[in-house]
Amino acid sequence: MRHGMSRLRALPRAHLIAGICLVLLLLYPVVNPWQPYPQGVMLLAFLLAIQASSWNIISGYAGYISLGHSMFLGLGSYTVGVLAVHFGVNPLWVAPLGGITAVIIAILIGSVVLRTRGHAFVIITIAMLLAAQIFAVNLKGITQGSDGITLELPFWDRDFQNIPFYYVFLILMVLTVLFSAWIRRTKFGTGLVAIREDEGKAASIGVNTTRFKIVAYAASSFFIGMAGGVYAYYLTFINPVGSFAILGSVTIVLATLTGGRGTLYGPVLGAFIVQLVSEGATVYGGGSNARVLVFGLALMLVVLFLPKGILPTIEEWWRRRHPENVEYTDQAGALSRAPVTATVTVTERVRAEIAAVNEKDEVAPGEILLDVRGVSKRFGGLTAVDDAGLTVRKGSITALIGPNGSGKTTLFNLISGGMAADSGEIWFDGRRIDGMRPWRRGHLGLGRTYQVTRLFKEMTVQENVVAPLPDSRWRTMFSDAVRGHEAARARELLDIVGLGRFANQPAGALSYGQQKLVELAQVLMLEPKLILLDEPAGGVNPSLLGQLTEVIRELNRSGVTFLIVEHNIPLVLDLCDPVVVFSHGAPIAEGPPDRIRTDPLVLDAYLGDDWRPTEDGDEDGAGDRADETTREAVQ
Repeated sequence: MRHGMSRLRALPRAHLIAGICLVLLLLYPVVNPWQPYPQGVMLLAFLLAIQASSWNIISGYAGYISLGHSMFLGLGSYTVGVLAVHFGVNPLWVAPLGGITAVIIAILIGSVVLRTRGHAFVIITIAMLLAAQIFAVNLKGITQGSDGITLELPFWDRDFQNIPFYYVFLILMVLTVLFSAWIRRTKFGTGLVAIREDEGKAASIGVNTTRFKIVAYAASSFFIGMAGGVYAYYLTFINPVGSFAILGSVTIVLATLTGGRGTLYGPVLGAFIVQLVSEGATVYGGGSNARVLVFGLALMLVVLFLPKGILPTIEEWWRRRHPENVEYTDQAGALSRAPVTATVTVTERVRAEIAAVNEKDEVAPGEILLDVRGVSKRFGGLTAVDDAGLTVRKGSITALIGPNGSGKTTLFNLISGGMAADSGEIWFDGRRIDGMRPWRRGHLGLGRTYQVTRLFKEMTVQENVVAPLPDSRWRTMFSDAVRGHEAARARELLDIVGLGRFANQPAGALSYGQQKLVELAQVLMLEPKLILLDEPAGGVNPSLLGQLTEVIRELNRSGVTFLIVEHNIPLVLDLCDPVVVFSHGAPIAEGPPDRIRTDPLVLDAYLGDDWRPTEDGDEDGAGDRADETTREAVQ
């Protein structure tokens, strides 16, 4: 008994409240069985909650706003209605076919419309809704056109009234919420949130954004289509205007925004609020026109005063009132108060994973792992990368240095797939990759960090590290991101970079240096063969710099190859070998640090001609004109 109570207390408060509400909803028809009107209002609230929770998968998690989602309710209704009329089957038994029809249509549509985003995607979804209505009107042989389809009355005794529909819709609502919760706790769910926050970054960590969006769009349609079949039986009449109404889609959006888009229970809470307000407006406001007016005003008020929704606003208020005692900005604290010279330990499991990845390499240690051949990139009249060539050998820590604007980050973008090269070839691990999508390059073992960290700041630190996908297998995509192997591996990587105790904290609350380390752990989740580090020391507190350097060295000893862009020249000369110097979009020198620090071409690139002595041997003038700090760093 005590063990059971302790487990109950360990449940999140939101789950406990949801469980209590579910029990009350289950008991309501038992306590008050002879009131069909309240039951009807409640089951319509369940229906709206089903649609809002489903819509939340594509629009809340992935951030793709659809204003045509009520189309799937109509598709489910017509599928079930046509089958019931033509084959004489009971609509409840074929309701799942309504969901399957919705999924098939969603996949077909999503494969096309999800190539766009923003306003274009919103407009296309509205067009799809209106197109479905037109098809329903004109396919009279199947849909009976504007006359609609009339179904038989429910088969149960009238004494039961709306109770069977009440429980059917309640069960569907619970299944929809559980389905949404399951998605959110998988790597598929973290990938969707990553797409919402930064789609380009999501692709670079192995998230197949095209597949994720299509699957999310299809997943968001199933329960709506199934509920549409049950709804058709509840109404016993289907017509094109009622089944494909734009107001239905607006109601779904309003419900989700009111409760909290991107949350689990927000769409359900918003659905109940919107349905009750809608019913009140209809009954006491003079009809359905009053409901439309109320919806418009409510949508405006929510956008202006509750942009995050009710639940996120309450949660934010609660956190302000009950702050957690975590030193986010204490960068030395991220190292567990250890000195910067502390030895970093890569665990045996991580070493084994790195070794397993390296065994699959097409190249042996010391051979060329990355080969950039004559790559160019132009932006109008500006040539950022000019016929550049670069090689990185397996097992090395190669530096790419050069003045600001020399094209280093652009070259990184070309290698990782963030940009397409105008000409040239890029080979990695024996494969040509310049024509591959960014996530395919990630699956091959190519990872990168960014000059300005691009973490998914609304996700927790652990979710950020779990989000990357090292391969394209469906099993990996739907693996658990909260518990199990993936979560354990993420915590292990966070321990390696000294941030394990921040696993459950929002990534956006960490200091800049801590975010740099989290991004490195995130890349390690890809099981990379080569990591592109873009200014890893930039903006990092010196107390973290020694730790970061030691992490890089230890990972390199374990078999990871690095290509580093960095302006901290002493760090580069101490850490890297070889060093490649970039200037005006192309390499001008390459070699060991001792040779690079005295190379006249390198000094010219950083300091210009003014550093050179005058013809009469007087160096005083040159010394006054040169940047002494930069010269000392290079020399």
